[in-house]
Amino acid sequence: MDTEVKTTFLQRHPVLKDAIGLVGFIIAVVVGTVILNSFVFRSYNVVGGSMENTLHSDDRILVNRMPVTIAHLQNKEYVPERGQIIVFTNPNGNSIEKDKYIIKRVIAFADERVVVKGGVLTVYNDEHPSGFEPDLGFHGEPKKHTDGDVDIVVPEGEIFVSGDNRENGNSYDSRNGLGTIPLYDVVGPAGMRIFPFDKIRLF
Repeated sequence: MDTEVKTTFLQRHPVLKDAIGLVGFIIAVVVGTVILNSFVFRSYNVVGGSMENTLHSDDRILVNRMPVTIAHLQNKEYVPERGQIIVFTNPNGNSIEKDKYIIKRVIAFADERVVVKGGVLTVYNDEHPSGFEPDLGFHGEPKKHTDGDVDIVVPEGEIFVSGDNRENGNSYDSRNGLGTIPLYDVVGPAGMRIFPFDKIRLF
């Protein structure tokens, strides 16, 4: 007795089956990439010398998005640590500075007073009413002399940032026109330099 073997539409059209599989794979890769970039990590190229000698132009870094994601899931604003190198959205992106994203070092937080005088950057707060130099814990990476004449109290919900290359106007930051940065503009802290390959390091 003969029996008829039934086949599905896709079995009868293997090329179409392969095409649907390929499209599904591409969609999964795109969605996965978007999720990783939005919530886990994101990569950036350093442009310019404002972070020398810590980072140099054309260095490639990975920014850790997880602390920001976790804070937002808890309905909180992410607050980086003092001394961390962070990437943030440029609040003046449509005016003075055209770059959409900027990388700088965190110097001071809300209600702290920042003074730059005689080439020295000093932070005053309740714990250190006589002031302290925040660079002392940064492994000597920021250049010692700091240009500018600054005396500012950081507003609520914002942070004071500076590049590590602070002489001769080499860094556009909170000292000289950028202003303090709202916490909601912070993309995340730098986690790792991945290029050049001979200078890979964690931050």
